[in-house]
Amino acid sequence: MAGTRKSRSTNAVENAVAACLARHVRSGEQLLLALSGGIDSVVLLDVVRRLGHPLSAIHVHHGLSENADQWAQFCSELCSGHGLDLRVERVTVDRSSPDGLEAAARRARHQRLQAVAADWLLLAHHGQDRAETVLFNLLRGAGVRGAGAMRESAGRLLRPLLSVGREEVLDYATAAGLSWIEDESNADTRYSRNYLRHRVLPIIESRFPAAAARLANAAGRFAEASDLLDDLATIDLGTSRPEFPVAVELLRRLAEPRARNVLRFLLDQSGTGIPSEERLTEALRQVLDAAVDRHPAINFGVRTLRRRGRWIELE
Repeated sequence: MAGTRKSRSTNAVENAVAACLARHVRSGEQLLLALSGGIDSVVLLDVVRRLGHPLSAIHVHHGLSENADQWAQFCSELCSGHGLDLRVERVTVDRSSPDGLEAAARRARHQRLQAVAADWLLLAHHGQDRAETVLFNLLRGAGVRGAGAMRESAGRLLRPLLSVGREEVLDYATAAGLSWIEDESNADTRYSRNYLRHRVLPIIESRFPAAAARLANAAGRFAEASDLLDDLATIDLGTSRPEFPVAVELLRRLAEPRARNVLRFLLDQSGTGIPSEERLTEALRQVLDAAVDRHPAINFGVRTLRRRGRWIELE
């Protein structure tokens, strides 16, 4: 029975990755895989290379763990064994970030990954990751866009494992005899996502066994709703370009929910992390209510939203 389950899981993982690549990747396009050395990225690397696509990998070295050098060495040996090129990129994480160490590390990683040239950047998130992200974003006060985060395709980001679950990934790795590293921080429930993964979701799934799959499916519906809201923002912008600066008067003419939606859309278009609905509402209030000679500034991570006269700018 175990062998049958592993065989089915292996096929499910291979089929999911193959179908995703067929939907998005054209012949000859270069794939760059974000390789942490953990089970998810190791499995994705194994499947993609077997499918024969041009593939290289990148490992982001955060330096936060005393084992970070060993993880980089593991990734180097893994890629060397398969004849794949690997780039090891070191980043500096802002340990004093008001968003917390977890968010700061994620932001540093994504910024470095986005700066590397490739047709597609492959990320190894699976269905449970998406479910955790939906729950996390809802609990921190995110709106529809946050609830619909972690799409299969976003720009040149591609997540081929998103339709399979953690158990299927584990079964594939076991059946294929793969080795991987374990990041000790993944068990640290002081981090919010780990707390949801190890403490909250197991309780929910004990009562609602399909909870993770349903949360992941809900994320897809939220993503569709988010796309419709983007269309509405484009309509409300009219002839204005979808970028900052944006005229204060344009937002003032709109009903508050639509003005907030335009502001959210412009922040997303600029690559700025979407704030909670509460912070977004407060930001809109400040920039619209300020006198012309006032210059309120609202910080969103590394970017600052600022009112200057009749315009709202992003610095």
